[in-house]
Amino acid sequence: GGEQISAIGRGICVLLGISLEDTQKELEHMVRKILNLRVFEDESGKHWAKSVMDKQYEVLCISQFTLQCVLKGNKPDFHLAMPTEQAESFYNSFLEQLRKTYRPELIKDGKFGAYMQVHIQNDGPVTVELESPVPGAAASDPKQLSKLEKQQQRKEKTRAKGPSESSKERNAPRKEDRSASSGAEGDVSSEREP
Repeated sequence: GGEQISAIGRGICVLLGISLEDTQKELEHMVRKILNLRVFEDESGKHWAKSVMDKQYEVLCISQFTLQCVLKGNKPDFHLAMPTEQAESFYNSFLEQLRKTYRPELIKDGKFGAYMQVHIQNDGPVTVELESPVPGAAASDPKQLSKLEKQQQRKEKTRAKGPSESSKERNAPRKEDRSASSGAEGDVSSEREP
């Protein structure tokens, strides 16, 4: 209806896909990860050093059932997404937990279930996919669980080695980028389609 539902400045835009099998445990894990994820630079310009809480930035959450999409041929299927009634309650619990853990005035959200236009200015661009450590389907299969744990360990070892020279160059701040985007850097807003 042309109404802006919410907007934030610097911070994180969370597109939350809620699975049929998500529980309170996954909810708590995701809240911790989102608030403590080190994606911002520190005062000396060191990349990947500060979290949204460290910087006192905002968080905009948008429920996004399409993240649970499975393709059947060329047609999207959403049978893995939690049904709307349950998902809305889960989403509200997620927001409540974020507000309890962080500063409530810095947590914003879209309108659950509404068709919205979402405008994200992705600074970097940086997009990070977070999943709960044990997706529901893997929890019942010990072989799959072991495979996921090994993948996670490999990721952690790779991260511990640090960035390669080429990625250091890519991530180095460029003066022209900073001055060209002053003022609106990192703005994120969510509004309904007119």
